[in-house]
Amino acid sequence: MKVVILAGGLGTRLSEETSARPKPMVEVGGRPMLWHIMHLYAAHGLNEFVLALGYKAEMVRSYFLSYHAVARDLTVHLANGKATTHDGEGREDWTIHLIDTGLETQTGGRLRKLREWIGKEPFCLTYGDGVSDVDIGKLIKFHQAHGKLATVTAVRPPARFGGLELKGDEVRAFTEKNQASEGWINGGFFVLDPKVLDYIAGDDVLWEKEPLERLAAEGQLRAFRHEGFWQPMDTLRDLRNLESLWASGSPPWKTWK
Repeated sequence: MKVVILAGGLGTRLSEETSARPKPMVEVGGRPMLWHIMHLYAAHGLNEFVLALGYKAEMVRSYFLSYHAVARDLTVHLANGKATTHDGEGREDWTIHLIDTGLETQTGGRLRKLREWIGKEPFCLTYGDGVSDVDIGKLIKFHQAHGKLATVTAVRPPARFGGLELKGDEVRAFTEKNQASEGWINGGFFVLDPKVLDYIAGDDVLWEKEPLERLAAEGQLRAFRHEGFWQPMDTLRDLRNLESLWASGSPPWKTWK
């Protein structure tokens, strides 16, 4: 099963970082967010990726073109320019299709432009700016079992603020806000039948609007509930939180060895 990753947006809410590089290339623990997301899928045996590029696409291409050499030890022979790589990191057995889907194209339009790369089999789809410990294997089995065209992973949004327990104007307690009280939202991590591409009219269509709304109205969209960790990288605060979790040595989304 192929994995499509939307990696072409401008990332304006994280402009401190995205003025210089595309959002999926912003690093957590010295690795681009894309690297983390791809490892989530590879841990479940999915190793063919289709990256929908746009903003600063050349930076993503350059990263993967040089990945084999940069991630491993090298011996460079200056007399002839040849380089020999040695054992080390960078052994990921991945196939990566890097497709420029346009600078101004919306999320649905990017997906539509990948029709020939997706083929006729069900595929996974996610965004290039969020991580989770969602069980991809269970997600796929859930999709296969219900037989509908689309599955979205439903998650709880991160609790951002502490709560106040008041009696009149007296603060009786200060509590951590319960994440479960936030309700369910679209966490990405979709499994889709290629027929969903017919629900996308053109480049200016947001995947999250008309296509998903129509799929829901027709009873073709099911939700896989994920109660575990999920964190987008929308703001500088989110980025710092992810960096802190990675530095702890036990980031909750690191399900691979």
